[in-house]
Amino acid sequence: MIPTPYLLFLGDAPDQLAAKVAIGIKDWRPENAVGQLRLRGCKADLGLADMTLEEARTAGAQTLVIGVANRGGVISEAWKKVLIEALGMGFDIASGLHNLLRHDPQLAAAAGRAGQELHDVRVPSVSYPIASGEKRSGKRCLAVGTDCSVGKMYTGLAMDAEMRKRGLKSSFRATGQTGILITGRGVPLDAVVADFMAGSVEYLTPDNDADHWDHIEGQGSLFHLSYSGVTMALLHGGQPDALILAHEPTRTHMRGLPGYALPSLEKLRDTALPLAQVANPACKVAGISVNTAAMTEQEALDCLAGVEDRMGLPAADPFRQGAGRLVDALQDL
Repeated sequence: MIPTPYLLFLGDAPDQLAAKVAIGIKDWRPENAVGQLRLRGCKADLGLADMTLEEARTAGAQTLVIGVANRGGVISEAWKKVLIEALGMGFDIASGLHNLLRHDPQLAAAAGRAGQELHDVRVPSVSYPIASGEKRSGKRCLAVGTDCSVGKMYTGLAMDAEMRKRGLKSSFRATGQTGILITGRGVPLDAVVADFMAGSVEYLTPDNDADHWDHIEGQGSLFHLSYSGVTMALLHGGQPDALILAHEPTRTHMRGLPGYALPSLEKLRDTALPLAQVANPACKVAGISVNTAAMTEQEALDCLAGVEDRMGLPAADPFRQGAGRLVDALQDL
């Protein structure tokens, strides 16, 4: 297990969304977030206390978590200087980047000298099978998005929390670095060899009680040319009984792909549902999760009402309003 609490390292994040790993930890495990460490030029802010390494150690932080999910997962020289200093001060380092900490000779040597650990979250720890397609007992829900970083993980976490609050059987199944850092377990899906991705999702969501729901953390988007493969693996390996459509209505283009517009919710529904029904013909779209963080309260309410009227499905921002209506929709399937 990764020692807690954490100092969340934001580096020189170019915008708030780039720090989504740290944001997820702060929102869902606030007791583990001692403070934040930002470099010059950082444009993200968690609203936590800005701390030096020394201040964070005094406050009890045990692990420096790289809270930035930058494109390509690169550890820059400016970052590395901070990481080496942190190791020397007694911090472990945890990262979900594609560039592994353990593969950097300088970081590995610094960790060895200090007797500290490098925790690479994005490393598969199991030899996953190829997907069999065999039907499993229990129920599964998957959020699929019009784009990346629209709130799929938050949707799953919020629905799981609501079901547990009601005394229902539920688990959140993490498939990415942020979810794994929040829950302490899961499958780093985008680091699994392609032929085994769907099998790893089957492994993650095994047979369960008939009334138990697995909330599978969504990844990527079928419409995002960079990250569509992980979404397909979730649709087929997860064999979801229910889909939640996830959307961020203020986006003007796909994240990182300015030449590509977002699909409509109708297009997402009409594309994702038939693909899910390849693995589970009984799969249905249960509701819509709308990320209204960039809107005022009234704008959010108007948007949700419009989406619900247009799509004929319950629509909610599960982080802002709670996931009650989405959970109700699952219960009505």
